[in-house]
Amino acid sequence: MELKNDGMIGNLPKNINKEIPIPNSDACRICKLVKDAGEVIGYELTNGQMVNKEQAITMAKEGQIAGVAVATNKGNEYLRSLPDETENNNLSNLPVLKQ
Repeated sequence: MELKNDGMIGNLPKNINKEIPIPNSDACRICKLVKDAGEVIGYELTNGQMVNKEQAITMAKEGQIAGVAVATNKGNEYLRSLPDETENNNLSNLPVLKQ
């Protein structure tokens, strides 16, 4: 994406990612979203572990989840996919488990 002089990268603010953790060598990836009434409340990891949103943010910060950054919106932290060559692994494109 191209960085514009107005502090934007494409349609997103340059500083949207609060933290881009470095994943550990044994870090898992998020493979499914857990939603309730359309809202993400948790994730299933590639090791089969189910974690809530807050646990996932903490795990990502500790390098236990790869492929994500911690972003903020109105003071609330959430996970975002890191850009790569494919859209298949973007969080918004993952399978959903409904609660």
